[in-house]
Amino acid sequence: MMKTQLMKAMILNSYGENAKFEQADIPTPELKPGHVIVRVSATSVNTVDTMIREMGQENLPIAPDLPAVLGMDFAGTVEAVGEGVTEYTVGDEVYGCAGGLAELQGALAEFILADANLIARKPKGLSMREAAALPLVGITAFEGLKRAGAKNGQMILVHGGAGGVGHVVVQLAKYFGADVYATGTGTEQLDAIRGYGATAIDFREEAVSDYVAQYTKGAGFDVVFDTVGGPNMLNSFEAASLNGNVATTVAMTELDLTPAHFKGLSLHVVFMLIPMLHNHKREDHNIALSTLAEIVDQGGLTPLVDPNHFGFMDVNEAYSHLTSGNAVGKVVIEL
Repeated sequence: MMKTQLMKAMILNSYGENAKFEQADIPTPELKPGHVIVRVSATSVNTVDTMIREMGQENLPIAPDLPAVLGMDFAGTVEAVGEGVTEYTVGDEVYGCAGGLAELQGALAEFILADANLIARKPKGLSMREAAALPLVGITAFEGLKRAGAKNGQMILVHGGAGGVGHVVVQLAKYFGADVYATGTGTEQLDAIRGYGATAIDFREEAVSDYVAQYTKGAGFDVVFDTVGGPNMLNSFEAASLNGNVATTVAMTELDLTPAHFKGLSLHVVFMLIPMLHNHKREDHNIALSTLAEIVDQGGLTPLVDPNHFGFMDVNEAYSHLTSGNAVGKVVIEL
């Protein structure tokens, strides 16, 4: 009988606000048809990862069974190729978002089993650390802009333009030829927005009606991408043009849709985990990641990575840094 190969992983043995990651040896994933095994070089921490750790299965059904290996985003090197996979070979550098929820093992481990449709070749111009910051936020931004019909010549407003998803939306919208405006507050956020070539709006200082009047002569924005969501969607409805499009990543709220009705707005709720959770059109993620890699290598997109460096044993510190609200850009853990 063959001995099971083991790998190092950082696991959760419990869920809750004070739950801590611990190092453990767990079985190395077995190769499956249509999948590859990737040696993980880096993985980033997303807000949804911190929510899973704190809320657990009782409050967030997408949380994995315990002991859990979290981590959705990763960049690394293909270690083994499953039956039916023709587009990758051993040694290829790839990135993607393929685990860390439901029954899918996450990237806080030496190796991850990834559906070949949920990954793509890593952008050549990015390090593993930078590439690991991009998949979840990049796919979210790409999908939202695509569904909202973003195109050259439009006026696009991004709420939270210096955030994880927002800073990618701003850059992609600029790349697509739009006239881009983005909200933030504080010198650091507003400078970041301006650095991407967008017009920065301080939401604490400027009322929606004022900046709609100033920048659109009262007509409103063709597309509003709301990465803040919740009650802020009312601001998005106010800022949108007649028959405009609003995309949001945070729609878990009760809201009066009357303002949207009288403007004839289209609302697009972006929940990029659907292909992973339901094995639904996973190839769309490959297309998005491949397109994002091309845009990166053409100079149209650069992920914003927090300057703090975290290693494999610093997972708890990395999660704390993100939840503290002090992170600037994406928090990345290097293995």
